[in-house]
Amino acid sequence: MIKAGSKKLRIGYFADGPWSHRALELLIADPDIEVAFICARHSSPDQHLKERANRLGVEFLVTDNVNSERFLNAITPHQCDLFVSMSFDQILRKQFYSFPRLGTINCHAGRLPFYRGRNILNWALINDEKEFGITVHYVDDGVDTGDIVLQRTYPICDKDDYASLLSTAYRECPAVLYEAIQSIKTGNAERIPQASLHPCGSICSQRRSGDETIDWQQSSREVFNFIRALTRPGPLARTRLDENTVQIVKAEMIAEAPVYKCIPGAILAKDAKGFLVKTGDTYIRITEWISEVRLSAGRRFS
Repeated sequence: MIKAGSKKLRIGYFADGPWSHRALELLIADPDIEVAFICARHSSPDQHLKERANRLGVEFLVTDNVNSERFLNAITPHQCDLFVSMSFDQILRKQFYSFPRLGTINCHAGRLPFYRGRNILNWALINDEKEFGITVHYVDDGVDTGDIVLQRTYPICDKDDYASLLSTAYRECPAVLYEAIQSIKTGNAERIPQASLHPCGSICSQRRSGDETIDWQQSSREVFNFIRALTRPGPLARTRLDENTVQIVKAEMIAEAPVYKCIPGAILAKDAKGFLVKTGDTYIRITEWISEVRLSAGRRFS
């Protein structure tokens, strides 16, 4: 707990990307918090963070192994109370996360104990979730398994896609992280074991190149969710038309489309908004696409 006249809460900040930029501004604006140093990703150091560190007069660090004795010895003089991870990309071992007296926290754009792992916003849409979460948790030996400090949830509607969820996460992650740090600073932080919420939870794997192919045998709802989950700034959902690749940017559900059997992937008709394509149960409207070949009724996606 920080009391009047006591020293500031000293933070070692391990970060990358736009959400970490916004969170940094909240931290440096707090008179009871001091950012001791900023450590960026080794593979692609964030230049905005580097410039901000220089302007603040704090050390900017880059290392390929934050868990090494060499790195920990190098940062010992900073006497940090807390390490904060915001989109940092290294696995954090016990010698690292237990190094500061208050431990290490991480901000995760997922509703823990569910949606641990990678590409959480994409998977939330693919799984037709009605909300997604932002969780600040203590780091332990597992993958996003540490005790929860703070969690907030945000609704998902049919108008949402990857871009809109990412925008919400960019806006809200810094605020949730800062609120969690304030609770730690004042000694009011909760430590909620994830097992108290669910005995198992779920883990999501990282999406890779080649995972963009649409399965037209899925239901219209599943195809719709898949397309909006991969839309920009994602890689875009893809399908084949003969030997040509077609990128599907946007699709619409058709509320009254009947359930019937036909050939999944068949382009059924063209209307004023786009093309109707048969799925495993009904059909869906493709409203925006990228293709070097002509789409027309009677052809078939594979």
